Amino acid sequence: MPAPATDPADAGAALADWLQHFPRVLALTGAGCSTASGIPGYRDDRGQWKRSAPITWQAFSSDPLARARYWARSLVGWPVVERARPNGAHFALARLEALGHVGHLVTQNVDGLHEQAGSRVVIDLHGRIDMTRCLDCFLPFPRSQLQAVLEGLNPDWRGLHAGAAPDGDADLEGLDFTRFTVPPCPVCGGTLKPDVVFFGENVPRERVARAQAALERADALLVVGSSLMVYSGYRFARLAHGTGRPIAILNAGVTRADALASLKLHADAAQALEACVRRLEP
Repeated sequence: MPAPATDPADAGAALADWLQHFPRVLALTGAGCSTASGIPGYRDDRGQWKRSAPITWQAFSSDPLARARYWARSLVGWPVVERARPNGAHFALARLEALGHVGHLVTQNVDGLHEQAGSRVVIDLHGRIDMTRCLDCFLPFPRSQLQAVLEGLNPDWRGLHAGAAPDGDADLEGLDFTRFTVPPCPVCGGTLKPDVVFFGENVPRERVARAQAALERADALLVVGSSLMVYSGYRFARLAHGTGRPIAILNAGVTRADALASLKLHADAAQALEACVRRLEP
């Protein structure tokens, strides 16, 4: 069961005190940083799926109908991500970087909101949803341009409304996805995929190596808004713990690394981080 919530002001004070002991930390963020921007998270405060699991790499790469279903849902859900703007959590982490407390930021989110908020040393562990890439010729293709292509090929789907799901997805069910036209790569006719790491797909080794190198240069690890249920993020908590680096976790719910943390704060990420920054401002 999740621990009782901490008052955000108290959580911010505790986090500020913790940061005073460690000159530069690596921040690792997850969906809880972006929920206040209108982008739903994957899991509840117990770390369980809120809805059916998202599409896997295996299904997307091998099943044309699964690809059609993905792109149909994306056509409806993409505007939620496109309109999203950074919230207090993003701005506070950018300020902590400017103040010298955050050396690097590794995010499991694909929305690009940390960069929009002003963070300059971001490693997008799972890629960026605002880009699309051809699996055959590797052409990068802006997702905003692809939206116009999707709508032009599927005008009957353009006016559909559905509940927003994580990362530009939408809760479209019970429709005939065989009627949906998936555009090919405009250069080679190959398969287009969002430039993100799907469930069941490996994070590129170079990206993992960069994040591990950033952790090696850090004094401690700060986890914000992530349950760490996915191994690609949890590995950094294990690595930090294994090398004697303290871990602080700020998350509105349980995480896979709670037992490894020297400080666990159950509080709203934006409010707690904003309170932390106020404490640390010169």
